[in-house]
Amino acid sequence: MTDTEKPLLIKRYASRRLYNTETSDYVTLEDIAGFIRAGREVQIIDLKSGDDLTRQYLLQIVAEHESKGDNVLPLGVLTDLVRSYTTEVNSVVPQFLAASFEMLRSGQSKIMENLNVIPNPLTAMPGFDAMRKQQEAFMKTMMGGMPAMPGWSGSGPAPDGEVTPGSSADELAQIRRQLAELQKKLSKM
Repeated sequence: MTDTEKPLLIKRYASRRLYNTETSDYVTLEDIAGFIRAGREVQIIDLKSGDDLTRQYLLQIVAEHESKGDNVLPLGVLTDLVRSYTTEVNSVVPQFLAASFEMLRSGQSKIMENLNVIPNPLTAMPGFDAMRKQQEAFMKTMMGGMPAMPGWSGSGPAPDGEVTPGSSADELAQIRRQLAELQKKLSKM
């Protein structure tokens, strides 16, 4: 097993300082968060007692990010987490959360794998087609009562199949251009 496959061992001294055993230097919570973002597993052990403090420190990292305005967990999720500690459901919650995050990781991996293969990597995302259809239905409903806009007539292609301003083919081309622009913005992020 290589060093990067083993969890990175961090020791907490009595002074509460955290010591990286691989690099022989002290680290901060932000450093530990960086290791985790880079894909490294960590294990934080109390030097004196030998207790595993990993969970406590990971929760502290999440709490600090949430308090800085990096609101990843919606209020409803946090409320449900607190509720799960006081009910019999708490045995199901950890498995549910683990499965949910595994699905998220898997979906992200698939998108990244298809990034260079598929012109629009979002189409590889599970549920994308259903989401697109819902958006189309919403736009059709919203545009139904509005006055005509330039380039939007709601009519189909010209009888001879030619792409004309206001035709469905023209509208589709506009949507594709807008989607390509959004993809460029997303890839820059």
